[in-house]
Amino acid sequence: MSTVAVHQALGLPPAERGKALAALKEDQWFDRKSVRTQARKLAADLVGFANAEGGVIVLGIWNGKVEGVDGATSQQNAWRQAAIECTEPPVRMKVELVECVNEGDHPDHLMVLDVEPGDQVHATTRDEVYLRVGDETRRLTFAQRQELVYDKGQANFEHSVVPDATIDELDAGVLGSYADAVEHEDPERLLIARGLMTPSRELTIGALLLFGRDPQSRFPEAHVRVLRYRGTERGSGSRQQLVKDIRLEGCIPALLVQANELVASLLPTRRALGSEGRFERIGLIPRDAWLEGVVNAVIHRSYSMQGDHIRIELFDDRIEISSPGRFPGVVELGDARSITRFARNPRIARVCSDLRFGQELGEGIRRMYEEMRLAGLADPEYHQTAGSVQLTLRSAPFDRSLDARLPSDARRIMRFLREAGRASTGELVEAADLSRPVVLRTLRVLEEEGLVEWVGKSQKDPRAYWKLHIE
Repeated sequence: MSTVAVHQALGLPPAERGKALAALKEDQWFDRKSVRTQARKLAADLVGFANAEGGVIVLGIWNGKVEGVDGATSQQNAWRQAAIECTEPPVRMKVELVECVNEGDHPDHLMVLDVEPGDQVHATTRDEVYLRVGDETRRLTFAQRQELVYDKGQANFEHSVVPDATIDELDAGVLGSYADAVEHEDPERLLIARGLMTPSRELTIGALLLFGRDPQSRFPEAHVRVLRYRGTERGSGSRQQLVKDIRLEGCIPALLVQANELVASLLPTRRALGSEGRFERIGLIPRDAWLEGVVNAVIHRSYSMQGDHIRIELFDDRIEISSPGRFPGVVELGDARSITRFARNPRIARVCSDLRFGQELGEGIRRMYEEMRLAGLADPEYHQTAGSVQLTLRSAPFDRSLDARLPSDARRIMRFLREAGRASTGELVEAADLSRPVVLRTLRVLEEEGLVEWVGKSQKDPRAYWKLHIE
């Protein structure tokens, strides 16, 4: 979810506003706080959001209930002052009281804090540094704090002003489409609100990368290069196996659309049973897996490293995606799913999230793991050098013996569970268009292999369901 959903909820009538906000899922850009929250506790969350990508905190909702803040007059002032008196340097935020109807069905207000991403590392006055990671605010260790200082230095690049750039360099169509997506009536004011243009109409590097008609004229390496090789090796000299070498240019949204279409057309395919129960040509690597890798590379690359570009290399047995810049934040690559989230380019990440390109960095990587496992393929492989990150997605089976043991309909049932989150046996029978005995036999095999689990109080529990169990 992006902040678009939050602002849509805030735009509802007061009688509906509180319940809509209470129903939203907390995530990287959104959090709810009780009216009993103390200013120092709030300061930790303000620091966490500012050190990540910014976001919205709503005070006056807790545990699904709309409390309202009208009965906490003294607390309201403390909350307003928290960003000044309890954080160093002060966190930039906008404060607004919005009307709502509380649990007692009485008119009330909620306090909305719109936190801007910081250009340097923020700490509390107790010298504690926090970072927003998914739906949590985590306190960083000393080593993580030092790494964040380094990454914030790189993050300043997208926020740097380009002195001679003018609004005419932006693609009015792309910018207008973005304004429509977030339901904002004034594209230029939206640029200012997103930190992509100063109030004096100076454009930033981020604005040109996101909406420029020709950003490569200023940043030649801000392109994506797609290479297709014959076979499984690059080769060299006369034995070089390169058959396609295509350079993609344009603003970031255009790059993502072009890369999606081109990789899909060049990716090797195989004949297999599709999601609708018919044999068809499908990519060797699941689209959702490689596309997430491409989106992460474009959004989170280090644009300050102008001596290199993003490369997507396709072989007969794998895809390799290389991106300039190491993983942001402190990362142990023993299991990439445990990556601490920090967006090197928070403003770019926020716009791309609003446009529904990609998900959170950590969530996107977990999704890649799941998609590869669901396809019966090996886990994604990450390799980090001094100046880049390389992702490899292979078409090799994750576990050949396991793949041989699974019934033919197992992958279809697992994919439906992946998309639905959970489903009853009856729902799976209907979705898979199979008989109940066949579905049950398949589910039992998947359960024995530890791939799915049954949740229910008894065998006759009408609310019982199946869900994936992928570690």
